[in-house]
Amino acid sequence: MPDSKKPSFFTRVRWFFQGRTSTGERGMGFGSQILSQLFLLLMAVIVLYPILWVVSMSFDPRDISRPTELRLNPFQGGLSLKAYQDVINQPTANPVSLGQLMFNSFRLATLTGIASIIVGVFASYAFSRLRFAGRQALMIAVLTVLMLPSIATLPALFVLLNKVQIDIGNSVFNLRNSLIGVGLAVLSGSLPFAIWNMKGYLDTIPKELEEAALIDGCTPNEAFFRVTLPLSTPVLAVTFFLGFMSTWTEFATSWLFLTNPKDFTLMMALYNMVGQYSNSTPWSHFAAMSILIALPVTIVYLFVQRYFVGGLAIGGVKG
Repeated sequence: MPDSKKPSFFTRVRWFFQGRTSTGERGMGFGSQILSQLFLLLMAVIVLYPILWVVSMSFDPRDISRPTELRLNPFQGGLSLKAYQDVINQPTANPVSLGQLMFNSFRLATLTGIASIIVGVFASYAFSRLRFAGRQALMIAVLTVLMLPSIATLPALFVLLNKVQIDIGNSVFNLRNSLIGVGLAVLSGSLPFAIWNMKGYLDTIPKELEEAALIDGCTPNEAFFRVTLPLSTPVLAVTFFLGFMSTWTEFATSWLFLTNPKDFTLMMALYNMVGQYSNSTPWSHFAAMSILIALPVTIVYLFVQRYFVGGLAIGGVKG
């Protein structure tokens, strides 16, 4: 717009309240902007206040037996680290420390996440690049398993894994009653999503890149590991994080399969803190334990967040 035709100050003000840009183009009105901001602020309060309440309860020195009040000032009355100290020293009555619980959960979640991307990337690459008999039927089978609730498969997995028993000296190793068995059961539920999501992402990688690598002298395996796999880093990070998070917070399989306290996970210990009645639950300790459980997932997310949006969106849309 030439300088001689620049809108006046009052024109710009009128455009602002009408929702127009500096060039006079139509946009969101002032009233609509206010309503949108108020709605987003309300959503932020709804999401953040429960988290703030849990954090404040973990620092609450009163150790109340029943949190029935909605305190406008969550930190009123001072702060105390006693709940965290008690949880770190002895989270439950079971003879297992918080370090052992974290190690069990971390080992289970990490290995399951790694296994899901290792197996899933090869399977998804086969579905994406190869044409073989039964390909469509297998893809439908993967989608069917993906839609099936994972908890519905627990009885069958319990019976199947319980039959695998190995004599080791004077003891018997039962696959069902072990973290390995829990990992296999969880992996059976996370693999369909991993395959489906990564297959959709691999479909977006041009085949011409692999063909160019083959022309330059690479074998098909070298083309995959040197070209396709590095380009799949975003979806690999997303798949690992989702597998890690779902296994870290998994409860039903662990509670059904495990009986040895030394193999218990963090979610099992958190459930053991719940009393028979609401006033018999140590809510400050429960909140402190919840915060400690949430921290590792938050840390892992900080490492993979730059890949998260692209890997999840492209994989989900193109799948």
